[in-house]
Amino acid sequence: MSSSTDRPRGIRTRLVTAGRNPDEQFGFINTPVYRGSTVLYPTMDALVHRKARYTYGTKGTPTISALESAWTDLTGAAGTIVVPSGLAAVTIALLASVKAGDHVLVTDSVYQPTRHFCDTVLKRMGVAVDYFDPLVGAGIAALMKDNTSVVFTETPGSQTFEVQDVPAIAEVAHQRGALVLLDNTWATPLFYPPHERGADIAIEAGTKYLGGHSDLLIGLVSATDRCWPALRATFDAFGACAGPEDTFLALRGMRTMQLRLKEAEKQALDLAAWLEARPEVKQVRHPALTSCPGHETWKRDFLGSTGVFSIVLHPASQKAVAALLDGLELFGMGFSWGGFESLIIPFDCRSYRTASAWNPGGPCLRLQVGLEDLDDLKADLDAGFARLKAAG
Repeated sequence: MSSSTDRPRGIRTRLVTAGRNPDEQFGFINTPVYRGSTVLYPTMDALVHRKARYTYGTKGTPTISALESAWTDLTGAAGTIVVPSGLAAVTIALLASVKAGDHVLVTDSVYQPTRHFCDTVLKRMGVAVDYFDPLVGAGIAALMKDNTSVVFTETPGSQTFEVQDVPAIAEVAHQRGALVLLDNTWATPLFYPPHERGADIAIEAGTKYLGGHSDLLIGLVSATDRCWPALRATFDAFGACAGPEDTFLALRGMRTMQLRLKEAEKQALDLAAWLEARPEVKQVRHPALTSCPGHETWKRDFLGSTGVFSIVLHPASQKAVAALLDGLELFGMGFSWGGFESLIIPFDCRSYRTASAWNPGGPCLRLQVGLEDLDDLKADLDAGFARLKAAG
């Protein structure tokens, strides 16, 4: 998108203007919520030959088209589908890319529900799945087989935050004829342009930063020219369309996403530095910190960092960790992230990592840093650490 002087527009301008055309909606700024299943045709010929912009509710509405168009612009893709959740985005992207007899490589640090889908549905379909060390980079070549059709990446890794060298992986995969799928939810296209970095298909749980307020479920998948026809055909076959209200809320959230991401970045970096200095904390796993595995790749490829990271505590009992967490007042315990409120969860991925060792040496916590005053968040955690010590 460019201005009348052909000067490229900035990201904040694109976020505000993408997917909007007030002239088509009587001057109102926002695309309205279109609810509907049936579309009426003026003639039999129009019905038989589907001569209409919209043919049925599962094929799209003006609200959905607005979000698809905006996300396609932001990601630099050939097209986008909008689905009911981030996990639906993962599964439809995979199903559009594999067939029985294929082999798929998946990062060992992948979102656990993605792993579950690969280990159950894909294997039941006759697709072989192997996992790889998230820091493998160009070494992925040694793991590829003649029937490897997909390399599934996620950077940084879910929970453990290793930063993958997606460009290096993509170069090898493309030489061997395989597609690269990328779960880009943590960074969003604003901080990591997925298709520029080599991803053929990029997945986003819009539930997180696109929505921004913990009140919707939505997923988006964008694809390059090579993959777009198969992705759209698979999506149409499933009829897995997002709800109209969630689509509208996602469009609304997009307008302020860059401002919220920059604030999340600032808040999380401040809190991460504070936690690094705490005697109770053994390690902070934040991609923007030099101590995080793959930091140099983050520095090279990313345009920023967001509000989610993990910490490893020094050895402590489960009772002590529960004392820390149960008494927190501002950090809620709940899954997901990207909203305005701070969250925290314990995790232990040793039981489901299969290709890379995960021996942190202490209990692990994932934090989502919200928009509260940092001094209040620090005080909440400080009191939690006191309870940790008191519980032994």
